[in-house]
Formats: sequence, structure tokens, C-alpha cells
Amino acid sequence: MDPVARIGEPLPAFRLPDLDGQEYTPAQAGGKILILNFWSAECPWAKRADQILLPWLAGWGDAVLLWAVASNANEAPQDLRRAARERGVEVVLLDRGAKVADLLGAETTPHFFVADGEGVLRYKGALDDTTFRQRQPTRHFLKEAVEALLVGKLPEISSAPPYGCTIVRHAVP
Repeated sequence: MDPVARIGEPLPAFRLPDLDGQEYTPAQAGGKILILNFWSAECPWAKRADQILLPWLAGWGDAVLLWAVASNANEAPQDLRRAARERGVEVVLLDRGAKVADLLGAETTPHFFVADGEGVLRYKGALDDTTFRQRQPTRHFLKEAVEALLVGKLPEISSAPPYGCTIVRHAVP
């Protein structure tokens, strides 16, 4: 299935339950910037992203929503709940079968998708420009994208190759 999430187009519609069964759709973002973070309880890159991103989120206040999307077939809800509690992640959506990951073209944890207040996709990709050879970032792509949107501008960089742990789409027996 080809992903349908394209920069400059509305975020595709989807419906996912959180860990308590409450349903979420992008339309519920209600004029706020929405960050979808394809997320993992096990991946050290996802944990690193939480440590960096959550303080930014606090600084952005009510204008920005963060929804973690758990698509890994090998992660049980109790493990997701524990990791979310330990890291301070408030909303974790269950993407069983990686349907939304496939819809958006998510490849790794983390992999970010940012929609503006109108629900239009404005950024997708990596948190920053860290690589296996360059351990300290020189650019924070996600932060730059959100902060541009907060002042009514388009992000300078609208996509960057994601890095992290590959999304596990099929559980290993």
C-alpha cells in the first residue's frame, strides 16, 4: 500500500483507540498543531525522542498536541502503559496491524508527522539530524517545524529521513 500522507495535503483520516479504549481521530485536534509520533516502549531512539520532545511540548502549551502511535506487533499494552507512565507520555494510541503506520508511511520509531491547525501535513520525518556517526544534533527538524507553524509560517524543512528502530509489523513466534 502506498502511503497517502503528502506534505501540503490534509492528514489522512483514521480512528485509533488509546490504551483505555477511547477513540481518537485527527479531526479532534480542533485547530491545534498535531504531532503524531510513531512510538515504542522498547526502542532506545524512541525513549531519547521523548526525553528531548516532552520539555518542548510543555513550552508550547495548549497549542500543540502530541499523540504517540504504537504500531509494533511485538509490544503488549501493559508494556506500552508502563513506558508511557515512566516517560510522561500522556496519549498512546494502539495501531494494531500497523494500519495507520502503513497509511502514513511510517518506517521507524520514532517517525514524526506534524499537521497544522487546519489538519494539513506540514512535516514528516526525523526529530533532528543525529546519525550514527554524528551523535550530537545540529538541527532539530521537529522543533523548527512546530515553532514555524506556531507563528503562522511554513517549516523551512518539510521532510527528513527518519531514523530509529524499524516498526515491527509482524510478531515473531
